[in-house]
Amino acid sequence: MTLAQRAMEQLQAWPDLTSGPASCGAGRALRSVHSEIVHFHSDRDVDLHLTVAAIGRFHDDLQGSTAIRLVPGSGWVTVHLDCDTDVDLLMSLVSAALKAHQTLPARPGRPAGGDCNFHRVTVLPRG
Repeated sequence: MTLAQRAMEQLQAWPDLTSGPASCGAGRALRSVHSEIVHFHSDRDVDLHLTVAAIGRFHDDLQGSTAIRLVPGSGWVTVHLDCDTDVDLLMSLVSAALKAHQTLPARPGRPAGGDCNFHRVTVLPRG
């Protein structure tokens, strides 16, 4: 079982998340009642809709992590899963994302969370 599969399995057990196709067209998504929260794009790469405000609060810590890729202006972060600790980090950040989305206004006319970082982030292997 890959790290992404393990993370997806764990998150699908959370009562606040439901599974479905990612609105970006690539992979599977987990969504809350408010918006899409997580896109699983590959066996190692996961986009997380953390929100611009939450990224701003955690920016220095996120930027210092070798597992996280940031795209300027995006409310999403890409988490590259290389080890068990990266899965633990993803779980913590999903919890923060769920809390952040509780206070966001709904965006009428389009599903919230469709503008993930897929194809905007290149993840290089850790050396």
